[in-house]
Amino acid sequence: MSTLTTTLYPLRFESIYKDKLWGGQKIREVLNKDFGDLPNCGETWEISGVPGNVSVVADGPLAGRSLRDLIGEFKGALVGERVYAEHGDEFPLLVKFIDANDDLSIQVHPDDELAKERHDSKGKTEMWYIIQADEGSSLISGFNQPVDRAKYQEVFEQGKLTDILNREEAEAGDVFFLPAGRVHTIGKGLLLAEIQQTSDVTYRIYDFDRVGADGQKRELHVEQALDAIDYQQYDEYKTKYEDHPNSLVNLAKCEYFTTNKLMADQTVSRHYAGLDSFVIYVCVEGSLTLHYDEGRTSLRQGQAVLLPATLEEIELRPEGSFTILESYVTN
Repeated sequence: MSTLTTTLYPLRFESIYKDKLWGGQKIREVLNKDFGDLPNCGETWEISGVPGNVSVVADGPLAGRSLRDLIGEFKGALVGERVYAEHGDEFPLLVKFIDANDDLSIQVHPDDELAKERHDSKGKTEMWYIIQADEGSSLISGFNQPVDRAKYQEVFEQGKLTDILNREEAEAGDVFFLPAGRVHTIGKGLLLAEIQQTSDVTYRIYDFDRVGADGQKRELHVEQALDAIDYQQYDEYKTKYEDHPNSLVNLAKCEYFTTNKLMADQTVSRHYAGLDSFVIYVCVEGSLTLHYDEGRTSLRQGQAVLLPATLEEIELRPEGSFTILESYVTN
């Protein structure tokens, strides 16, 4: 079938598996995803337009086609006219699952302005949804006291950086929004879904003096991070929300993306006329079937699907129950 006459449909992609120094086995054991012969899997990239890591369609008439190729061909019909007008052939969001079998490095991401200046890249604002947490797991987000650049440098040079960082206990269902500039790390024992701007720029500040498989410590970006850090202390770092079964609950809304949670045990219809954006579903619990005009697509925990902007109505039918994250480019 010629792709020129192919009707767009909900697209599932081949997972891109990443072994990491801190990765574990939960991608396989909890999410039931096979990462083959890798010694561990720290991340899976589920929907990505990052150069060198562009997602490829897993099934259907467009199987084998890359996300970048499809945007070039279908343009606004796939991503939304306003999204295409702003981002062109660049897909603006990156979706991951992350398994931290050990603490990740303490790090920060630059904002759009700094990332453009230094790396010709977008910045990186992100959010985390905790899927599973070992007892006692925690993470770092922001500062636990007033800090300015000078105090930060003084404490860092004393080797006491973690004394001024805000550590939060984390459990399944917790949500953390991390704008560019926020110092953070994912702690040991956490499995989470991440929605972020399309960017792979990270400044590693401290890596607990670990060495990699080559026996060398990983590169740090201590000086680069100084201009990227937001030194302000905030009152709240964990997102407060209440679940409402079978109804949409907003988790995050920023200039880059909106993410909602839907936990359902009955059929739910979603209507997207006027949204003018693609929609991404990330299934974090249970399973469901998506019903739309041209057919149906299954979705289970550990999978993500991209709905084209031309799909205006869809019905979500649970197989028991499900929890999904719904994300799109903010109007």
